[in-house]
Amino acid sequence: DEIAVRMQTKWAGGEIVFLEETGSTNVEARKLAEAGAAHGTLIVADSQTDGKGRRGRSWHTPKGSSIAMSLILKPELEAEYASMLTLVQAVAVTKAIKEICGLDAQIKWPNDILVNEKKVCGILTEMNLEMTEISSIIIGTGINVNQENFPEEISEIATSLKIEKKRTQSRADLIEHICELFEEYFEKFMENKDLSGIMEEYNQSLISRGRQVRVLDPKGEFNGEAL
Repeated sequence: DEIAVRMQTKWAGGEIVFLEETGSTNVEARKLAEAGAAHGTLIVADSQTDGKGRRGRSWHTPKGSSIAMSLILKPELEAEYASMLTLVQAVAVTKAIKEICGLDAQIKWPNDILVNEKKVCGILTEMNLEMTEISSIIIGTGINVNQENFPEEISEIATSLKIEKKRTQSRADLIEHICELFEEYFEKFMENKDLSGIMEEYNQSLISRGRQVRVLDPKGEFNGEAL
């Protein structure tokens, strides 16, 4: 109810499924998509116990402290363009954090959001195909909102919005604003099925732009300047 009463979108979050606890909001979203859930359906969990990040890493969402959500999309889109939606969501999340929390969030390509060089958000986009056609795209987003402590193994690289701003943040406000911004950027993306409409905003938020980086390519790691 907290989220629904705030929603000012046309379709993103038009239907909201809330779960007290789940293994993974992306898994739940996939099941709902296969069962006929509408484009824009939003799955939100108060606690997520088996979320996944890139390279099979886990993403745990403690009860009452974080955002774990997945958005179901059913666009008319060729499969090769689907991965770009991770970047569309990254721009939406970054801007939402800036506008709601007053923090300078930045994108670490392709799917991490950092504040003060520490990770506050991960995005995982998964595509479901029927033959060669997209049946649905699931965009999962996990945000450290009000955590105050992290496991020792990630305490040096992770942070939360509360830690950085030194005050509790509204999860519902963030979720609504992310959906609002994603809807806007998604419609720009769908005009040409590319990132040209949001490229300037994306580049301005890209933390590694102009820096030397190490690329962990499966074919072999290499160094270079991020342009």
